[in-house]
Amino acid sequence: QVQLVESGGGLVQAGGSLRLSCAASGLTFNSYAMGWFRQAPEKTRELVAAITWSGGSTYYADSVKGRFTISRDNARNSAYLQMNSLTPEDTAVYYCAADYSQSYSPTRFESLYDYWGQGTQVTVSS
Repeated sequence: QVQLVESGGGLVQAGGSLRLSCAASGLTFNSYAMGWFRQAPEKTRELVAAITWSGGSTYYADSVKGRFTISRDNARNSAYLQMNSLTPEDTAVYYCAADYSQSYSPTRFESLYDYWGQGTQVTVSS
């Protein structure tokens, strides 16, 4: 069955960095667009960044633009989220998700994603 497993979360001080990884199995990874979402306590889940199946196009939420970088390695069936200059407002559970799509535009709508990971906690202390 399809599995998406996130790793790399943890506790970091404001201004620090973390790199999240998403390991995919049970699917043809290079047929899927990938996205990173986050959900903070008492807030709705939001799209942070997305990348097309080829890695050729990306999307970032305004709140993370210039600080976060999404990437993927199709040979390793993995997606990544490099997070720099973290602030306490970035504290959330981060989820990776996969959308069966070979569009040249990143998938921006949560409802289009087919598979989800279990999430990894990111906590940024002030």
